[in-house]
Amino acid sequence: MSNIKEIVQEKYGETARRVAAGDKSSCCGPTCCGSELDPITSGLYDDAEKSGLPEKAVLASLGCGNPTALAELKPGETVLDLGSGGGIDVLLSAKRVGPTGKAYGLDMTDDMLTLARDNQRKAGIENVEFLKGEIERIPLPDNSVDVVISNCVINLAADKDKVLREALRVLKPGGRFAVSDVVVRGEVPAEVRKSMELWVGCIAGALEEMDYVKKLAAAGFDGIDIEPTRIYNIEDARQFLAGEGLNVDAVAPLVENKFMSAFVRATKPGNCCTPGCCS
Repeated sequence: MSNIKEIVQEKYGETARRVAAGDKSSCCGPTCCGSELDPITSGLYDDAEKSGLPEKAVLASLGCGNPTALAELKPGETVLDLGSGGGIDVLLSAKRVGPTGKAYGLDMTDDMLTLARDNQRKAGIENVEFLKGEIERIPLPDNSVDVVISNCVINLAADKDKVLREALRVLKPGGRFAVSDVVVRGEVPAEVRKSMELWVGCIAGALEEMDYVKKLAAAGFDGIDIEPTRIYNIEDARQFLAGEGLNVDAVAPLVENKFMSAFVRATKPGNCCTPGCCS
């Protein structure tokens, strides 16, 4: 998995370049993550949310949920979006926390950062900052954010334990981990796990549900909860697997209802009572 990072950067950089150039397909085919036909990424944002954002922020969305709608963000809070892509969740978060709050977006892909900053400029939203970096090494100090969100990105990380420990580190005591991610229930065929294109397409890197809970607990979180938001059926799986060189009819029944988009919640223990944690 040593080249996962390079492949993700290439794929998402390509998406950013396509969107920036005015290509409304946002990806390279009807089954890839980000297509309007993709059962993971389609229909996540309502018209009211999309109407206040630049079109290119919406087109560059490659997520599996709408964490800003589920995280119950409050005015004045500081939010960090891990793997912020074209910036849709950062811009929505900035609106929810208001001018007294702040929204950070963290991404490792230069083309996505360029697109996100352009979307921020077009949206005229000032309480936003996009940072370049990796989610395994967050370039923010300890106890500096109230909420960590992410949208179908943690499953792409090769070292998920490190990502979760970093999320805990930057959260203030009592801070909230509130991410959308793809989660697996039960065993998954080896062919799916071995497919790099499916990994980049939001599927193969997904954690098994109880493994996710265990990793969050091991990182130091409590109040852990995984709430399914969309469960995929055989026909959804057929879309994932088509064109990937797999026997769709043989594999699709084996993955029926085993992949789901979920809202993953957890809390950093403690109260905000240490110097600097409420700054």
